[in-house]
Amino acid sequence: MLDPDLRYMLVNPVLEKIHGKPAGETVGRHPSEVIPVPDTSRIEAAMHRVLATGEPLLNQSTLSTTPSDPDPRAEHAWSASYYRLQDQRGHIIGVAVTVVDDSERHRAAAEAGRVRGRLATLAEAGMRIGSSLDLDRTAHELADIAVDDLADVAAVDVLDVIFTAADPAVPDPGQGTAFRPLAVAARPPTDAVRAADPVGESVIYAADRLVTQCVRTGRPVLVPQLTAESFRRLGTRPDSGILDRAGAHSYLAVPLRAHGCVLGALSLLRVHDPRPFDEDDRDFAVELADRAAICVDNARWYRHERDTALALQRSLLPHRAPDRPGLGIATRYRPADDTSEIGGDWYDVLPLAGDGTALVIGDVMGSGATAAATMGQLRTATRALARLDLPPGAVLSGLDSLAEDLDSSFATCTYLTCRPAAGTCEIATAGHLPPVVIRPDGTTGLIDPAPGPPLGIGGTTFTTHRLTLAPGSRVLLYTDGLVETRTDPIDDRLQLLLDLLTRHAHRELEDTCDLLLEELRHPGSRDDVALLLASLTRTPNRG
Repeated sequence: MLDPDLRYMLVNPVLEKIHGKPAGETVGRHPSEVIPVPDTSRIEAAMHRVLATGEPLLNQSTLSTTPSDPDPRAEHAWSASYYRLQDQRGHIIGVAVTVVDDSERHRAAAEAGRVRGRLATLAEAGMRIGSSLDLDRTAHELADIAVDDLADVAAVDVLDVIFTAADPAVPDPGQGTAFRPLAVAARPPTDAVRAADPVGESVIYAADRLVTQCVRTGRPVLVPQLTAESFRRLGTRPDSGILDRAGAHSYLAVPLRAHGCVLGALSLLRVHDPRPFDEDDRDFAVELADRAAICVDNARWYRHERDTALALQRSLLPHRAPDRPGLGIATRYRPADDTSEIGGDWYDVLPLAGDGTALVIGDVMGSGATAAATMGQLRTATRALARLDLPPGAVLSGLDSLAEDLDSSFATCTYLTCRPAAGTCEIATAGHLPPVVIRPDGTTGLIDPAPGPPLGIGGTTFTTHRLTLAPGSRVLLYTDGLVETRTDPIDDRLQLLLDLLTRHAHRELEDTCDLLLEELRHPGSRDDVALLLASLTRTPNRG
C-alpha cells in the first residue's frame, strides 16, 4: 500500500523478497527508491492514473530481475494490478498494488514465439537461399538470414578444394587448410567484422582454428563464453584484440554438409545480444546450415559446369582477329551476365584463296558445355569447308548436314566472303539476324537476303547472294544477345542499332565494338554476345 504521494505505507514479506529490501527500509520511500528497475516512471504513472480516476488498472506487465532469484541476472515477468483506496467518507487514502510473478507463463509464451519465429525463418530461408545458382550470392543470402534471427555477425567459409574436387577431403588434423571466405554479414554494424578474412580470397586457416575444427570433425563448435584462448582460435588477423574490444562474447560454428561431404562452415558471433549461444541455438543453426548447404553444393557444381563451358568456348574462339589483306577487323565476345546461362555464340575470320576472307558468325541454341562443344564442332567444320573455297550457300549446306547429327538441335549462322580488291561480297544465312552495312558516307542498312532455316533441319539448300561494297564500307556481324530483349520489339532494337552506327560511323573499330556493348547490352543479360566488325580499307591491298 502507498499513500497519495506514492510513499510506501505497507509491504508484505513476499514483496520484501521481490524488492530485496526489508519493510523497514521500504516504508516511507517512493517506488523509484525501492523497485529494482532502471525506470519506474511507467509504474508511477499508472498509480497516479488510478488515484485520479478511481478505475483499477489490472494485469500491467513489467520485466525486471529480483534478488530472490538464485540467478540475479534472470529476468522475471511481473503482473501488477492497481486499486484506489478510500475511507468510509470517500477520502482518498492511497493506492493498493498486487504483484504476481508471471515468469513461467511469460517464458512459455516467449519460447513458443521464438519457435514460431524460427520455423518462419527456416521457411523464409527455403525461399531466399538458393534463389540463384550463383555461389557468392547463395553464401550472402545465408549470412543475411543468420543475422536476422540468430547472431550479430555471420560468416560463410568454404573449403577451397570444393571448386576443383567432387568429394573434398577432410582437412588433415595437423595441418592448415585452404579456405575461401564467401560472405560476412553484421546487423547492427559492429567493428567485429574487421576481424574477418577478406571475402573471395583463398586463405590458410590454422589446424587449431575453431572453424577448421568444425569442418574437420563435421560437428558444431559451441563456445558459450569466449576466453582469451578461444579469441586466439577464432582468427588469424594481426590484431587479435578486435573481437574482444568489439564486445564479442559467444561463438558458434556449424558445418555445411551436403551429400555426405563437408563443404565449409557457417560461423556466428554474438556481440550486441547479451545471451550466450545455447543448445537450442546450435540445433537451429544446424538446421539452417543443412538446408543452405544443398544450395551451396548446387551452386558450386553449376559454377564448375559454367566455368568449364566458358573455358571451352573461349578456347575455341580466335584469340585475336587475324590481319587480312584489305580489311580492318575488330571482334568481341561477352558471356552472359546471368550465371545460369552460357551459350554457344562464336565468330571466325578465315583466309580464302586470292586474298579473300570469310567472316563467320553463329549461335548454337541451348546453353552449357553441350552448346559450347557443339559450337566447337561447327567452327571446326566451317574452317574445313572454307579451305575448299565453296560458295557461302554450299558451306551452310555442309554445316546443316553435320548439325543433324549433333546433340544440340539447331544453330544459326551467317557466312560472308569478302574480296576487298574487287569490292565484292557473297553471303548466305541460316536463320541468323541480318548483318549491318555502314557505307562510307555514314548511312547504314541491313544486309537482308532471304534467310534459310537454322542449321540442323537437314536437306536444306541455302542461297548465295552477291553484293558490292565500296572501299571504306564496314560490315557488322553479331549474335542475338546484342539486340534481343524480353520486352522490346526486335524491329525497334534493330533500328536502335542502326541509329547508333549512323551516329558513330567513323569511330575506330575497337571503340565501336565497346560502344555497342555498352549501349545495347542490358545488365544481367541471360545471353552471350559475339561481334565481328570489318572495314574495307580505302586502298585495298592487291598483293
